[in-house]
Amino acid sequence: MNELSQHVRTFATPLGYDRFILYTVPPKGEGAIGELLWLEGDWFGDGSDVSPDTYIARCPVNRHLLETDQAFFWTKQIHSGQEVYRVVNQPKGLGIHGLQVPIFAHTGLLGAMSLGGTQIESSMEVQLAFSLIAVAAFKSAQHISHFLKSSITSPLSARELEVIRWIASGRKQADVAVMLGLSPRTVENHLRRIREKLGAASTAQAIHLLIRDHALKL
Repeated sequence: MNELSQHVRTFATPLGYDRFILYTVPPKGEGAIGELLWLEGDWFGDGSDVSPDTYIARCPVNRHLLETDQAFFWTKQIHSGQEVYRVVNQPKGLGIHGLQVPIFAHTGLLGAMSLGGTQIESSMEVQLAFSLIAVAAFKSAQHISHFLKSSITSPLSARELEVIRWIASGRKQADVAVMLGLSPRTVENHLRRIREKLGAASTAQAIHLLIRDHALKL
C-alpha cells in the first residue's frame, strides 16, 4: 500500500491534490462505506481525525455517486459557519476542492476514490487521467487488502463454502435454503459473513475472488 500510495501521490501532488480517500461500497442497506482502503490528508481542514462515519457525515457530496457514473468535481466552502458542499464544473475560490471518481464493474458500483486540495488542476485531461488511476489503484488496493486478510483471518467454514458454491452455480438463495435445510435468513447471514471475510462489496465479487484464488471450483 505504501508503494501504491506513493505512485498516486507522485502524480497528484504537482496538480495540487494532497488529500486522498479510496473505499469500497457495501451491499445496499449496509451503510455508505464498506472498507476504507486508503485515507490520507487533512480532509476537514482542521486536523481532526477522519473515519468512515465522520467522512460520510461531513462529506455529503458522496451521495452524488448514486446519481452518476462519471467522475465529478466538487467544492467545500464555509458559509455562515457551515460547511457547504457543491458539485461543480470548475472548482474555484477559497475552500477545499476535489474530484470524486466512482468505480464500477459489471456488478454495479464497487467503490470510489476522492482526491482533494485547496488549489487543484481541474482540466478535462486531469479528470480523465484520475479516472484511469482510480480504477487501477482500487483494484490494486483491493488485491492487497484481500491478501492481508487471507493471511490473518480464518478461511471460510465448510458450510460457507457449500452455500457460496451453490450460489455460484446459479441457484437462488431460496433454493439453496431448501436444499441445505436452512432458513433463507441463515443463507443470507452466511453470504454476509463471506463478503466480510473476503472484503467483497457484493456476493458476485466474493465469488470472483474465490475463483481467482482457486478456493472455489465450479
